[in-house]
Amino acid sequence: MALVITNNVASLTGQNNLQRTSSALRRSLERLSSGLKVNRGADGPAALVISEQQRAQIVGLQTAIDNASKAVSLVQTAEGALDEINRLLLKARSLALDSANAGVNDADALAANQAEIRNILATIDRIAANTQFGTKKLLDGSAGIAGSVSDPNKTIFLRGTSDTQAGTYTVNVTTAAERANLQSNTVNSTLTSDETLTINGVNITLTAGMNRDQIVARINEYTGQTGVEAVAKDVGTDKYIVLRTTQFGSAATLSVVSTGTGAGFTTSIQTDTGVDIAGDIGGLTAVGVGNVLTAVSGAAKGLSVAVKTDTAASNHVGNSFSGSVGTVTVVDNSLQFQIGPNAGQTAKVAIDKMSTSALGLNVAGSQFSNLSEINVQTASGASDAIKVIDQAIDDVTTVRGTLGAFQKNALEATANNLRSTLENTVSAESVIRDTDYAQEIANFTKQQILLQAGVSVLSNANQVPQLVLALLQR
Repeated sequence: MALVITNNVASLTGQNNLQRTSSALRRSLERLSSGLKVNRGADGPAALVISEQQRAQIVGLQTAIDNASKAVSLVQTAEGALDEINRLLLKARSLALDSANAGVNDADALAANQAEIRNILATIDRIAANTQFGTKKLLDGSAGIAGSVSDPNKTIFLRGTSDTQAGTYTVNVTTAAERANLQSNTVNSTLTSDETLTINGVNITLTAGMNRDQIVARINEYTGQTGVEAVAKDVGTDKYIVLRTTQFGSAATLSVVSTGTGAGFTTSIQTDTGVDIAGDIGGLTAVGVGNVLTAVSGAAKGLSVAVKTDTAASNHVGNSFSGSVGTVTVVDNSLQFQIGPNAGQTAKVAIDKMSTSALGLNVAGSQFSNLSEINVQTASGASDAIKVIDQAIDDVTTVRGTLGAFQKNALEATANNLRSTLENTVSAESVIRDTDYAQEIANFTKQQILLQAGVSVLSNANQVPQLVLALLQR
């Protein structure tokens, strides 16, 4: 090795190696203090990219698990309310069964049962309207299939189901829903003697001196027991009374007999039966019960609408509207939950409307179109009410079953899977990015020793040029 003064290559070599050792020691210290072996892109570009993607997944998985837990809470809130509705329906069924025992119940007992049932129905409607999670209502139909009608004077949207697809559907009535109805003969200006009308098995006493309007009012006092209402009809100077059931359809029956003819009814029994509505929804034939049409096929399947009474003055029998009665626009407001770490990983569930007007629909052979109409003040009414309540119970339990399956299979099972995925993803990210302290301590110790050795070597290298002085001395 040449002895030179101007350029101390050995010193430069020592400095270079010392700088590398110092940098390696700093990195080792950073890894030990941060717990991460990849703190910046320069520490491992590929590892940084992969680990940051995994970090995004980890955050997404944690949030998705929280989302699933919140969704479970919402579903349990809805099911708790449905459980209470179910309890109320069981109580209503008990009352209807008691009323059906007509042989031992008088009018007061039946009226008391009906009053309690009305209270139960009002409570069910209140639960349906007020049950909410935060500010989100759950049972009023806004969390499922909702609809609006183009002509609210003719139709009412009742309910859609999970089978009902969003869209606009025409409603056409080919056969109007009819009430059972009977028209009297000409009514005397005033009754000349007392007589008794028997309407659907209920005796109604009419007293001498009553005019037509007073007779109508007297009959309507018993509507709760008979299910029949009376309306006045004038044709020129002739006066008539039209009796019609409050309900539509083939299950609505009317019978009347009188002990006299002053009120216009005969002394021989007269009977009539209503007619179920017929028509189509969305161009496909729908099932009609009473005045309710329900689509049973196509995109509108499960959609139910009620057709209102034609209130034209000439329509004394109170038939429903017929012909085209407008359109129904259906929107899908199913509750959607983000239960995965990535876009599009969602699940949704629809909660049907649980008000009394949307329960107990399409019960064949019942004079009541839905739960809100039930009346147990007659034996036939109580019997039909039992059928409607049974259907309402089935409606509620079906929704509860749907929610239970959704909670168990879509939410809880997904959450369990997400927890397993989270565990494995965190483990993979740890392998890439976390500091292995056993390995790093060994590396740190090595760099410390190299640093001390490097400083010693650099000190010796800086002494080499002094050897030249020995050549210059004499």
